[in-house]
Parts: sequence; C-alpha cells; structure tokens
Amino acid sequence: MPQQVQGLAESSEGAAAALDRRLAEIAGLKERLAEIGRIAPGPIGFSTSLGLEDQAILHGIAAAGAKIGVFTLDTGRLFPETIETIARSEQRYGLSIRVVAPEAVDVEALVARDGVMGFRLSIEARQACCEVRKVRPLKRALTGAGSWITGLRRGQSAGRGSVPFAAWDADYRLVKINPLADWTLDRLEAYVAANDVPVNPLHAKGFPSIGCQPCTRAVRPGEDVRAGRWWWENEDGKECGLHANPRRPPGQPVREAAE
Repeated sequence: MPQQVQGLAESSEGAAAALDRRLAEIAGLKERLAEIGRIAPGPIGFSTSLGLEDQAILHGIAAAGAKIGVFTLDTGRLFPETIETIARSEQRYGLSIRVVAPEAVDVEALVARDGVMGFRLSIEARQACCEVRKVRPLKRALTGAGSWITGLRRGQSAGRGSVPFAAWDADYRLVKINPLADWTLDRLEAYVAANDVPVNPLHAKGFPSIGCQPCTRAVRPGEDVRAGRWWWENEDGKECGLHANPRRPPGQPVREAAE
C-alpha cells in the first residue's frame, strides 16, 4: 500500500475509533445524532429501509435538526406498505427521502439470465440479485460521502453481536456509524411508541425484518427476528451484502456470507 494511502487509512480508522468512543458516552439517540452531525466526516448519508430501527433514527435526525441526507433503496420489489411508509414519514418530518433505484440495464440482464424468480435457485443467484438491486445502488448513493449511518443493532442477530458505534469501512472508504448499536428491542419499541414514530404496518402482521416482498415472510412464534428473510436458505449469517464485518479477523472475506 502506498505510504500516503496507508496514512490516510490509518487517520480515518483513528477518527472512526474516536467517534465510536464518543458515542458510547452519550445516552440519548437525539444527542448521539446531533453529535454525529457535528463531528462525523461529511457529507453524512443515512440509508433507511423504513424498519423500526431506521424509523427511530429518522425521528432522531428530525428532532436533532442534524444535517444528514436520507435515502432508501427501491429494489423494485418492495412491499406496498413500505412505499406508503416512505410517504407518511416524509409528511410527518418534513424531510425528503431520496429514492435510489437499480440501473434498468442491470436488472434486465439479471432477469434475462436467471429468470424472474431465479434468486431462489441458489445462494449465488440470490446474492447476484441483491448485488444488482441493493449493493450497486448503495455504492452510487454513497459516492462522495464521508460517513454512512445505518440501523444495525447488536441484538438483531448473532452475526451482528459485535457491531460498534462507528468503524472505518474499507470497502466504501468512509466511516460507518450505528447509533443504535447497544439498543435492545424493548428499548427500541418503547422509543417508537413514546414518540409516535410512523411504523410500517407489516410489523403488526409478524414481519420484524422487512426486505423485498418475494424474499420476506412473517416469522413464527419463537423464531429469530430475521428468520423471515430468505427463509429457504440456511439460517446462519444471512445478509444481502450491504454490510461488511468491520471487526473480521485478517484473512477472512470482506463481506459476511450472503441482508
């Protein structure tokens, strides 16, 4: 690695580590987001899937008046309820949620090769669909950003158990920030209820984690919150490829096994 590039990476990692420590010292979500808006490298982008975590963060951004751009990935296969939640949220908070779609030529090529429902044929085919509909649009949306806010929590799954408040993301070359990293589901639900945060109606129908319509089902009593995502696959480490593991041991793949 060239010395200049190595120095930049080390400086960025140091800034991310400092932000991680600072956010751990702040209790309130509004206050955390205000601090992120104040000291995190900019521009700052927040990718929302309109789930409970992301809706809580959206509420906190509006309450803090933080200068954070908000966007969502419209894969072309979202639930109608999710689209409606976008509109309700924009009206409630007076914030514009940028809708980022995949490139039409990429989608057409994918469907021509694998078929309309080809993502169910293999993990590789499903990951290819996520790559076209989610990963590539995310990369476009984050172009030029200095920081990226997500709704990851340690309690969401075993694979997310060590999620930090902030870390340097070498893939996207920015600081990835998770302001809800230490929140429990009970705390999240209490916050949403206390603040009358707009909620996707699918949550009340047994959908704790909501993605694309063909790839998400309601969960059964006692199942993991992400059991309804790609339910035909193995239960271990199911991710779409959007989120790297910032604390992976050296030598392991950059991305977790197929959000």
